[in-house]
Amino acid sequence: MLNQEDKKLNKNKDPGFVVLKNITKSFGAHTVIDDLNLSIKKGTMVTLLGPSGCGKTTVLRLVAGLELPTAGQVFIDGEDVTQTSIWQRDIGIVFQSYALFPHMSIGENVGYGLKMLGIDKYERHQRILEALTLVDLDGFAERFVDQISGGQQQRVALARALILKPKVLLFDEPLSNLDANLRRSMRDKISTLQKQLNITSIYVTHDQSEAFAVSDEVVVMQSGKIMQQAPAGILYRYPNSLFMANFMGESNIMQGYYDTTTCKLDINGYLIDLDPNYLKEHDIQHRYILKQGRNPYLIGIRPEAFKLVSTKSQDNYQATQKCIIQKSIYMGAHWELELLWQKQLIMLNVNQTDFQADANADQQEVYLVIDPKGIFLLEVE
Repeated sequence: MLNQEDKKLNKNKDPGFVVLKNITKSFGAHTVIDDLNLSIKKGTMVTLLGPSGCGKTTVLRLVAGLELPTAGQVFIDGEDVTQTSIWQRDIGIVFQSYALFPHMSIGENVGYGLKMLGIDKYERHQRILEALTLVDLDGFAERFVDQISGGQQQRVALARALILKPKVLLFDEPLSNLDANLRRSMRDKISTLQKQLNITSIYVTHDQSEAFAVSDEVVVMQSGKIMQQAPAGILYRYPNSLFMANFMGESNIMQGYYDTTTCKLDINGYLIDLDPNYLKEHDIQHRYILKQGRNPYLIGIRPEAFKLVSTKSQDNYQATQKCIIQKSIYMGAHWELELLWQKQLIMLNVNQTDFQADANADQQEVYLVIDPKGIFLLEVE
């Protein structure tokens, strides 16, 4: 048995409101979470993002108490809850499947948790009305599940979680069953309510745009491990590995050199000036020191960092480079171009106002420049 001192997390060491410490979870001989450490600040929304089977839903279930770890500890608000049940953790959960009772009214669904806690009928009624107002469902208390849309059902599930005023709110791929327009509006509603109520929240999704839109921080997982944890903008601008570079959006990866004495990047003889302040921030995010002098790196360039220009010239970025269009694909708001540059195929995105393709677009010669802010460096593995 843990004594009270053991159960209290030393907050000077880790100020996180939700903390997973050295968590391992195995099912038989198969380890799905491998010595994972995660700290989430109070009042923030953190998204667990990763490919299918990476372990993100298992982490959510470990926080909820729906699974117990094989090793390690789970803390909520400084309390060791590793062995406690979901009912003792003050957790609210919004499931992918909504999990609503079809034989109950909307009001009864929302107030079900309060009824189980023995809250009297009058207080339940008042809190049900408040919760439905929060999710823009005033006047829906007497309706039944089969009388409302999928988006409204998801809001009922959200109201049911919020009515308990939990310390931590968990979302398990809550928008997967909605169409694109409903996903966008529901995503915005979740984000707004989370900030308004200041509830510490963990959100699981495989959708990057969803993760970027709702999160204060994104935790990217692969094979039961955390690959990188940071705000979305940091993950995109400063990926810390080749996996992250390819997972977070699209990247053109090539080999080159960076010289700390001249602050120049060399890609097969094409020199690019990099701002030392940008590299300083880059270095901080990567947690490694750029080697002094001229050294090899993997160089990542985001598709939007390439800019097409009509003629060879010098512009605000760098000197132009001649390329040959190999393929052009119309994507609606932009064109996706595949170019041959430096004996390598690269991909870039161009606004349709900046590029007009015709029947002879492929094999056409064009010029491009590179915005250095779309470049990142990776260590050669």
